[in-house]
Amino acid sequence: MDTNNNYCIIMAGGIGSRFWPVSRNGKPKQFLDILGTGKSFLQQTFERFEKIVPADHILVVTSALYEDLVKEQLPRIKEENILLEPYRRNTAPCIAYATYKLYKKVPDATVVVAPSDHLIRNEEVFLNTIRCALGYAGEHNELFTLGISPDRPETGYGYIQTNRSNFKSIDGHTVYNVKTFTEKPDKELAKVLVESGEFLWNSGIFIWNLRTIKEEMEKHLPDISGPFSDAMPYYYTDKESGYIQEIYEACNGISIDYGVMEKTDKSWVFEASFGWSDLGTWESLYSHWKKDSGGNMVQAPENMIEEVKGSIIVSNEKNKLVVVKGLENYMVVNTDDVLMICPKDEVSFKNVITDLAVNEHSNYQ
Repeated sequence: MDTNNNYCIIMAGGIGSRFWPVSRNGKPKQFLDILGTGKSFLQQTFERFEKIVPADHILVVTSALYEDLVKEQLPRIKEENILLEPYRRNTAPCIAYATYKLYKKVPDATVVVAPSDHLIRNEEVFLNTIRCALGYAGEHNELFTLGISPDRPETGYGYIQTNRSNFKSIDGHTVYNVKTFTEKPDKELAKVLVESGEFLWNSGIFIWNLRTIKEEMEKHLPDISGPFSDAMPYYYTDKESGYIQEIYEACNGISIDYGVMEKTDKSWVFEASFGWSDLGTWESLYSHWKKDSGGNMVQAPENMIEEVKGSIIVSNEKNKLVVVKGLENYMVVNTDDVLMICPKDEVSFKNVITDLAVNEHSNYQ
C-alpha cells in the first residue's frame, strides 16, 4: 500500500476523569502507563499507527495544557504536528482543526482518526482493517468508522445501528451503511440493542479522505467548519494559535458522530473484531485484568489481601504495604495524595467525582 498520502490524527485531549484519582487534570490517562507495559496509552497508539503510516504523517490534537507532555512522550513527533486546543469542544472541532490544517499542505490525504487511549489486543487484525479502509477511502468519497461486534450488553460504550439490507464487502470485510448512533445505554437498553443484531459498539475510529470529510462538514456543520476554513491562510504560521483561540472561544461542542456521521448519506461502518476496549473506566480495566483467586484486580507492589472478593486494589507507592481485609466489590485506589475507598459500581464512583467540586476539593481533580 502506498503510504505517501496516508496520515493519522490522534485525539489526545480528554481528561480521563473516570480513572480518577490516578488520572488527573494535570496528567490524564492517555499519558499514563495504566496497563503496566512501560509505555503510556499515547505512546502505544503512536507506535501502533507508525507501523502503517510514516511517523512524520502522525498528528496529535491535544489540550494546550498537555503540550509538554506530548513532546516528552513523543520526542520524534514534528512540532507542527502537535495541534493545541485552548478549550475542550468534543470531537467535531478537534477533527475540523486537524482536517483544515492538513488540507492546506496535503489536500489529497487519506486519514485515520483515532482516540489515544484504546486497548487493541489483536494488533495485526486491527492494522489490516485500517490498511484496507485507508486503501478504499483513498479512492471513494465515503466516510468510514469501525464498529466492534458486541459480545455482551455493555453500558460503557456507544452503539452504531447498521442497515443490514445495505452492505458491501471490501477485501473480505463486511461494511454496512450506518443508520444511527446511540449514546451509552442503560443495562436494559443495551440488552435490547445487542439482541437485535443490528448494533455494533462505537470504536470512535474514523477513516476518510480529506476532501470528502471537508465537504460533509461544510454541508452539515457550517458553523464549525466555516471558521476553520477561514483560518486557512494562518496555519503553519505564527498567527495560527491566535486564530485558533478565537475559534474555540466561539464554537460549540459537538461530536463528529452526531454532527456529520449521522446526517450524511456517505456513512459506512466496518464490522470488526480485534480485541478492542476503550478502557474508559476502572470497571472496564477490571474486566480485562488478570484476577487473583478471589476475583480481585490487584496492582500493588506490596500487599496483604485477605477475605476480599471482586474488588479493585491499586497503589502506585512502591515502599508501602497495602493491607485490605473483608471487602467485596469495592475499589481501593491509593496515590501520592489521594486514598479512595468506595463501592465498585459506576454510580458510586460518579458521585465521588461530582462531590469533589461540591465539597471544595476540586484541587484534587
